[in-house]
Amino acid sequence: MSEPLLGIVETEIGTATALRRVLRVAPELRRGLWVTVFLAAAGTAIALVIPIVIQGLIDTQLLEADSINMGNVVARGALAVAAMVVAMAVRRQALIRLAVRSAAGLSDLRVTAFAHIHKLSMLHVQSERRGALVSRVTSDITAVQEFMDWGGVGMLVGAAQALLAVAAMMVYRWELALFVALVALIYAGLLIWFQTILRRAHDRVRDRIGITLGTMSEAISGLATIRAYGAEEETLAGVSDAVESQFRTEVRTFSLGSALFSSAELFAGLITAGVVGLGVATPLGEGLSAGRMIAFLFLVNLLVEPIQTLVETLSEAQSAAAGVRRILNVLDTPPDIVDPDESSPATEAGPIGMELTRIAYSYPGSDELVIRDLSLSIGPGRRIAVVGKTGSGKSTFTKLVTRLVDPGGGSIELNGRPLDRIGFTELRNRVAFVPQEGFLFDTSIAGNVRYGKPDATDNEIQTAFDDLGLADWVDSLPAGLNTPVGERGNQLSAGERQLVAMVRAWIADPDLLVLDEATSAVDPALEVRLRDAMEAAVAGRTSITVAHRLSTAEAADEVLVFDEGRLVEKGRHIDLLAAEGTYAGLHRDWAAGTGTAAAM
Repeated sequence: MSEPLLGIVETEIGTATALRRVLRVAPELRRGLWVTVFLAAAGTAIALVIPIVIQGLIDTQLLEADSINMGNVVARGALAVAAMVVAMAVRRQALIRLAVRSAAGLSDLRVTAFAHIHKLSMLHVQSERRGALVSRVTSDITAVQEFMDWGGVGMLVGAAQALLAVAAMMVYRWELALFVALVALIYAGLLIWFQTILRRAHDRVRDRIGITLGTMSEAISGLATIRAYGAEEETLAGVSDAVESQFRTEVRTFSLGSALFSSAELFAGLITAGVVGLGVATPLGEGLSAGRMIAFLFLVNLLVEPIQTLVETLSEAQSAAAGVRRILNVLDTPPDIVDPDESSPATEAGPIGMELTRIAYSYPGSDELVIRDLSLSIGPGRRIAVVGKTGSGKSTFTKLVTRLVDPGGGSIELNGRPLDRIGFTELRNRVAFVPQEGFLFDTSIAGNVRYGKPDATDNEIQTAFDDLGLADWVDSLPAGLNTPVGERGNQLSAGERQLVAMVRAWIADPDLLVLDEATSAVDPALEVRLRDAMEAAVAGRTSITVAHRLSTAEAADEVLVFDEGRLVEKGRHIDLLAAEGTYAGLHRDWAAGTGTAAAM
């Protein structure tokens, strides 16, 4: 078992175990499975009529009869053709059933995996490359579905065909049947041994595909930065290296699969030659007529055929199993932020008060505390500003109070209720967080605002912009509220994206609003709009604002000063200036024109 510092926990899961678990996770896959198996077996059983008909034709018509009865030959031939047609029809029905069930089951699995990713903490998700996560719910499940659609039914039909073929052989000559079964079991043992090697090879292929997707996704997302720094060649080289590494891994895996396929051809020839040799040159063949020997060889072919099909699909099966293991690794990664089974009794809506007692926090896999012994009371309706140098613990503090992460020690209460006993639905309705870089989805302005209130009408959204003093800005856009923002909001400036994010939080009408102020990278005119919008948004509710510019702290009811994970000072702006402590130093740097960087 390997466990990275953060991210998806990779565990070694056997193929059989993985397949059993995926049947439990995606119950649609096993729905009606026994009917499908029965149809596959029935199709094979019907096909067994063919060697019986052939034997009868050879023994009674071609070798022993004085003259050939063409009517009898035609009748028997028609029976064989009818058996073949019926067998094909039954097998086709098994194929259709399996394809439908696999599509439904794997669609459910894709949704389940995606939903579980959303339950993981932001630290887990951010530590994984976006393309690697996307590959787990797209290409990995697609590999499974492609195998289930074709290889899965082949394995079902093949297993039924092999068992029935051996059973029929026992009727003709059990000694030869035992020889055939023994050789088949030896070869099956070699396949089981080899599939372990092949499984590891396909695991490496799936991993390389995830890395390649992640590299390409990053290169596309960072296109503006790449062009700005003229890093096209270096980026292309990185993508080419990832693609080349994936190619080499796939070639090695294909070479292993080719060797396996060649062994299947050798097995088929040896077992057929062995049966003929034993049947002709040893007492095992005594009493076998020509028709019975040909029928027996036909049954041998019915046994060899599914084994060859198994070998052909084994590579696909291992690719599918590798995808299943990667999906299960996602599902096996426990969310460290858990929705309580029963939420504590809700309090009345209104500004939230907060109590933090001896809070400590360190990132997973690290013993270094980024928040140390934090105790703090915040009264309802208070406007709180949080300041400190880079790495002082400001952002971690906002994640703790919004329960994006849970503390390693101590407790947090909102209006006297333990934070971890408040249900997610209520928590997200009452607490809103606006990060420094407001993320926008590839839809319109109105569509992005509705993430804060899904049932908001256009009139309500327009009123929200009016109330925050942003009506003239949104009216100046080409299509007003219906203006597309592009992927990740790239058709708007950073400040404009933040305006939309502010409206989205405001329209949700939270009782606690946590803002990671983002005014350091915008022009002065837009900064004024942002500040006015922020002032309107926090009015009448409890607010916590990470202040990158200390003018925000000047207007706060209370300023919290963090340094190396500790709350070193708190109080009003004017009192902290008079105390000549950490805050006073930050403020002097900012006032002198260098404080923006120092306070971030």
